[in-house]
Amino acid sequence: MAILFKTVIGENTAFEMIENALSSTGDYDGYLNVVADEGEQTLSWAPDMHAEQFQAEVTEILRSTWDICRFWIIYERRDDRQDAEANVIRNAAFKLTRGYAGVIVITLSLLHKRGEAPDIELIFVCFQQDFQRRNFRVRYEGKFIPN
Repeated sequence: MAILFKTVIGENTAFEMIENALSSTGDYDGYLNVVADEGEQTLSWAPDMHAEQFQAEVTEILRSTWDICRFWIIYERRDDRQDAEANVIRNAAFKLTRGYAGVIVITLSLLHKRGEAPDIELIFVCFQQDFQRRNFRVRYEGKFIPN
């Protein structure tokens, strides 16, 4: 299996990427997916939804997650590096974190409609405790993940 957890970006960088994409001309659509012990929730960018509305809903979900899990690792997924699909990375993160209490995994995909700009695909792995985040990074970042 490919290395799944290799491109970490900072929270400020991630939020700036999101802000820039959603404040642009509306050339994106996409979805946000949240997976936790309680289940899965998906927010799709509906055709009639304005960028501001989608951004407000994304912001609210990320704030709610921050209230529960304050220790994040954010991975950027890109086609030009031939990274694994975002859902593959998300599923692996969720499976590998089952030993930690209360982990939330969020996938945000902002897909450029015209293909002129790169898509933005971010995977947030959110932990309740800092030692959980550190342990995850030591065990899985930059390493082949066994099936």
